[in-house]
Formats: sequence, structure tokens, C-alpha cells
Amino acid sequence: MKETQTIQNKKESTTTAVRISGSEAVVRCLLEEGVKVLYGYPGGAIMPVYDELYKYQDKIHHVLARHEQCAAHAAQGYARISGEVGVAIATSGPGATNLITGIADAQIDSTPLVCITGQVASHLLGSDAFQETDIVGISTPVTKWNCQITKASDIPEVLAKAFYIAKSGRPGPVLIDITKDAQFEEFDFAYKKCKGVRSYNPIPKTEKSSLEAAAKLINAAKKPLVVWGQGVILSEAEEAFKAVIEKAGIPSAWTILGASAIPTSHPLNIGMVGMHGNYAPNVLTNECDLLIAIGMRFDDRVTGNLATYAKQAKVIHFEIDPAEINKNVKADVAVLGDAKASLEAILPLINKNTHAEWHQKFKDLYAVEYEKVIKNDLHPTKEGLTMGEVLNQINIQSKGEAAIVSDVGQHQMIACRYAEFNQTKSNITSGGLGTMGFGLPAAIGAKMARPEREVVSISGDGGYQMTIQELGTIFQQKAAVKVVVLNNDFLGMVRQWQQLFFDKRYASTEMVNPNFVAIAEGYYIRARKVTKREELAEAVAEMMASKEAYFLEVCVEKEDNVFPMIPTGASVSDIRLE
Repeated sequence: MKETQTIQNKKESTTTAVRISGSEAVVRCLLEEGVKVLYGYPGGAIMPVYDELYKYQDKIHHVLARHEQCAAHAAQGYARISGEVGVAIATSGPGATNLITGIADAQIDSTPLVCITGQVASHLLGSDAFQETDIVGISTPVTKWNCQITKASDIPEVLAKAFYIAKSGRPGPVLIDITKDAQFEEFDFAYKKCKGVRSYNPIPKTEKSSLEAAAKLINAAKKPLVVWGQGVILSEAEEAFKAVIEKAGIPSAWTILGASAIPTSHPLNIGMVGMHGNYAPNVLTNECDLLIAIGMRFDDRVTGNLATYAKQAKVIHFEIDPAEINKNVKADVAVLGDAKASLEAILPLINKNTHAEWHQKFKDLYAVEYEKVIKNDLHPTKEGLTMGEVLNQINIQSKGEAAIVSDVGQHQMIACRYAEFNQTKSNITSGGLGTMGFGLPAAIGAKMARPEREVVSISGDGGYQMTIQELGTIFQQKAAVKVVVLNNDFLGMVRQWQQLFFDKRYASTEMVNPNFVAIAEGYYIRARKVTKREELAEAVAEMMASKEAYFLEVCVEKEDNVFPMIPTGASVSDIRLE
């Protein structure tokens, strides 16, 4: 068969027509979109595509996950650290439904994914055939767009549109379901990248008047506060963001998905907001006279009680998604558009300022938090090991250059609070959905996307066991992920709530755990367990020095809690330090 010729025309990829099968068309579409790695699990309804992947394995690398959910999470990790579209593939029925958790996670965290599922033959649709599920109906609430293909000739246009929609504007997951007969059917294949979709406006126009109104409020403010989210990272606005806050001298706090957009050590970086965020930015949210939200969506874990959230302040909201404006917090000025373009446009309109007295308030409250919380977390004097001191040792060894991929729970909050970051796209975690089991497979995707970077997966003993089988993927792919399990023999975050709000009734939260080291060694991964403080520094150094995958279990205090903490429904200024 004659090979397809690629023609470059105004940077728009097109291909001359050649007659091939639908399954080969899927692979060629992926190659046209620059896909080098995809994650998946084969099965009957997607087998024709896998047969073509076998033929193209010198051009595209398929990673066999041990579970389809983990394929989606690995694709997420790949996308989050690279900024590219992650790709996952699965068969019909349970293969497709197993992707749903990862897809839902990607939807709420604005992660660009293209998920491809096989489907029973079109003449069997609706007949309850073997491994048939209505995955389009199931995935509709948790995808940015989805489509079922029953004719091979539709494959190029639909997949081109899928990649465009997934990556453009506010990113998100797209699912494409392809019937088996469409995979076998032959047609005249040609590919053209999608440059736009009718009625879909991914980047709203930024109004000059909104920029001028925002600049006027910023220039007049005496106590301004910035809260930034992942939108800064997704739009690659890090430098523009830094230029704006440095010129205006505004203290700036981050949501967990916004972490690493500017270095941890930056003097205007005042820490994390939210339920387990830093004391100063939470308390002073209710004292600022201007709240500037950039690329964040006012999630309930950030705002606490909306009835008391920043009611004294004017609010400016920089946002690419019009649906987020006034959804939770009313904006006095909404600046719609891409964050990078908006920040670059407003920079010349802003006056230079320092706000020295206002900054001092943050420093004073940080000193309080340091004495009551941070010092005890990072440099404890009590007998038991803390999660914070493990992060401190990782910081020492990584010098702030590692990508930290955390699971969900107490360890996640500790990792987000204490990990040091010198470069962007370094904090990868499940934010909106809070998916236990996310960390290990996402770390695999992150490491494969950026093999030159140190990638450290941090999990608790609960979430780790939800996807522990992905040690097999690490072993098979020779992915040099550093896997850390902070083991307190509890579902720690749930236990903390039970202690504080349910009179220590630890209902179904105590874990009886296996020999984690033996399991890791069973997958031929070097492993070690730490139970004493004097062993910790040397063990972390050994792990970080390893050129291959390494598993480290650290046994931490069973009933250690994460503070500060804002109880559900409380005001952000009612944050507890103990």
C-alpha cells in the first residue's frame, strides 16, 4: 500500500487520500496530532485498532496499564506536566466504564484528554450485546464533548475535532466511541487538522473596558489580594502573571492546582488558600479591599461559607470560561479571555506599588502559623515521624526541582503545603474530584512525558492500594518513578474528621496493611521501609539518587492531623490552627 504523503500548507496538516481501514485511520490520526504515547488496555471491540498499533509501534508507544482507570490517570499526568493532550484507549463495556473516573477527574480539573473506546458493531447497538454499554450517554455529564462513530469515513474529521476541542479554550476530556464495523471498514483517508468549530468560541474576546475597569480598581486598592489557579499554568501565563504582581506589589496566594506557577520562594507568594491552606491568606481574604481571582473557579474548598467570603472586597475575576463568572462569587469586574493575553494587556495600565504595610500583616500571621503548626510539622521533637518532615527531606534532596504527584488525603494537603517548587507544572494532583488512587498512575504518565525530570509520587496507605497494581506498569515500562507511601495505618483524612467531629468513632477507617516492601520487590522494584527518624534522611537521599524506580514506605504517626483547617461551612477567617 502506498504510504500517505504529508503536505504542509500554512502550518495546517493535510494528507492526500489513500484507501485504508478505519482502525488504521485512527492510528494515523493520532500520528498527525503528534501523539507519541498513549495509555490503554485491549479488548474485543477495540482489537482492530490494537492490531494497527502493533504495525506502528516504531512511531507510537502504547503503554499497557493494569486497569483502564489508571490509563486515564496516566494520560492525565502526561497532559498536566507536558501541556499536551493525553490519550487513553479502551474496549467497550467495562473497559469504557472503567475510564469514567479518570474522565470525570479530567473534566473538573480542566485536563485535555482524548479517550477512544471500541464499541460493538453498529447493527448490534441497543441489543444488549456482549460488552455493550451506552458510553456516550454515560460520559456526557463528564466530558467536554463526545461522539460515536459508526462509519469509517467520519474518523478523521471527528478525531481532528476531538483534539481541537480537548486542548482549546478551557481544556477538558473528549470521548470518541467507534463501532467495530467502522474500524474494519475501508475508505479514502485524508487528514486535516481542525482549526475551529461552528458555534464553539473557546476564547471569549477580552473587552478593553473591562481591562480599564480592573486596572482602576487595582491602582486604587490599599489592601489587594490575588488568588490564582491552574488557569495561569494552562494558558502559559506564568511570566505575565509574575510581571503583573511584581509591578503592583500584590500578595498572591494559590489554589492547589495553581501551585508552582511562580516559585515557592518568590517574595509575593504567600501560600495556599482553602480548607488546609495557610493561615494568613485565608484570614486576610476577609480583610482585603480588592480580591483578584485569576484562572480559578471559587471552589467550595477555597471559599468556605460563601455568605461570609470576602464580602468587604471588590472582586475582579480573570476567567476564560464565561460559565464560571458569577457562579459562586459575584464579580464587580469580569475580565473574560485567555489569562496570558489579559495579563499582558493590563500590565501597562497598572501603577507600580509596594503595599508594604499590607505585606507585613501576612508576615505577622505567617509567624503565628509557623510557631503553632509549621515548625512542628517540619522539625518535630515528638517521637513519631510526621508527614511534613518527609516532604522536608524530599525538598532538601530535590532542591525544589522535582515534580510532586500526590494522591488524595492528608498526605496530599501536606505535599501541597510543604513541597518546594522552582518550575511550573510541578504540582500534579486530583483537585476537584479528589480521586483516591490518582497519584501512582499519574506519576507514570508524568515521568514518561518528562523523563529528564525527577517525579515523586506521594500516597497514603489507603489511596495507594486502590491502584497498587500499576507497579507492574512501572516495572514493564522501566519508568523511574520514586514512589513514597506515608503509612499511618488509617484512612487519615476521614479519621481526622471522625476525631474532630464524630467523637473519635473511627468507623471503618483503620487499615490492616500488607507488607508494602515485599509487594514492591515482587514487582522487581527496589524498596525500603523507614520507621525511625534517624533513618529518614539517608533513605530519602538513597531514593532520590536512584536511577531506577524506587519504593519508600515511611511509617508516620497514626493520629497526626493536618492543620490549619477550615471546618466545612465555616468562614475562611475561622480557620483553626489546632
